[in-house]
Amino acid sequence: MPFNVIDLNGAERAPRSPHAPRVLIYSHDTFGLGHIRRCRAIANSLVASYPHISVIIVSGSSVISSFQFGDGVDYVRIPGVEKQSDGRYSPHHLNLDLSDTIRLRTDLIKQVVLSFDPDVVIVDKEPVGLRGELLPSLELLRRRGARIVLGLRDVLDEPGKLLEEWRHSGALDALAVYDDIFVYGLESVYQPLLGLPDQHLFADKVRYTGYLKRAVPSPMPPNRHPRITKGPFILVTPGGGGDGMGLIDWVISAYETDPTIELPALIVFGPFMSREKRKDFAERIARVPKLESLGFEPRLELLMNRAHCVVAMGGYNTFCEILSFDKPALIVPRVRPRLEQSIRAERADGLRLVDVLHDPVETGQGPRDPKLMAAALHALPKRMPPSQAFVPSLLDGLPAISRALADDLSMPIRGRALAQNAAAVS
Repeated sequence: MPFNVIDLNGAERAPRSPHAPRVLIYSHDTFGLGHIRRCRAIANSLVASYPHISVIIVSGSSVISSFQFGDGVDYVRIPGVEKQSDGRYSPHHLNLDLSDTIRLRTDLIKQVVLSFDPDVVIVDKEPVGLRGELLPSLELLRRRGARIVLGLRDVLDEPGKLLEEWRHSGALDALAVYDDIFVYGLESVYQPLLGLPDQHLFADKVRYTGYLKRAVPSPMPPNRHPRITKGPFILVTPGGGGDGMGLIDWVISAYETDPTIELPALIVFGPFMSREKRKDFAERIARVPKLESLGFEPRLELLMNRAHCVVAMGGYNTFCEILSFDKPALIVPRVRPRLEQSIRAERADGLRLVDVLHDPVETGQGPRDPKLMAAALHALPKRMPPSQAFVPSLLDGLPAISRALADDLSMPIRGRALAQNAAAVS
């Protein structure tokens, strides 16, 4: 018999018509590019494995329209919210207070759930969404019988801080709603939930997939990159750029101090760097023959693939790209507002996947020494690529996710119900 339930408004869910499975991916996207790039990679991989399915990404990202999506993938953009330097949130564009913005986002998410009626839901990183905005939809999805998956990057934060945040937000209690917890990394590298209490309540739901391998996207003309990309160069990327000023300043200072650094560098500022800082950096870069810059490249994989080596802050997606394109890399991790990048960088350094250089300003150990960065840039082109570390199953994440969801995505919903009934009769 069809699975009939009562929705939150008291209306019985209609029996389903035959349709190809539907996947909803939620990404709260309050800052940077990481969440939307991770969700895009998963969505594109799923439709490549199951071309008959439909995937909708619900996101607050202000730059989501800049990215390429596979056939079968679309997105719904909800009003954006950004995190201030003091940790407070505020609407990105709307002249509303935060509570009204969250209420609007909550209603829009719920409406998408009601209209799209997904069979599988993947929630990126935040178990209850921003300020609990996902809770009404999670309850609705549970009543409707959707498979609900929590997708986590390899490192969230130090255990004590994660426990404090998740207790405060209600995320700990929400883990009971989830059918699966996918960790997009390796258990041998890091176990992000190990410090949480009551492990017996959710430990059997956790599946380590491996990291998410990235592919080179098809270039969309016009695709003009600076002249130095025609030969060997160092790609310098601070991700979204909103908190990458220290890294860029340090690299520019190294080239200003030491003109003998062998390889030139292309610095990609990112879309969230302030105009004032970008203008200041661009003026300095113009005076250094071995430096060039770009504002924002949504197909950063093209540059990553072309570069000889990479200098980056070490966010999850950049780390995946470094591994995917097998580039010698120097990671300069941030340590505020969370230790995520630093933990990842240290673990990766211990496995000989990357080299790490800590920013003394970030760690409170004094000013940045341009000569120290220059020495690291001299050594970087001679470093072995990550593949030489021989870490098994390192980049199996995307196929592992597709395999884990195969029962839900491999056939139309009605066809699966008929097959299950036939099996029960036999």
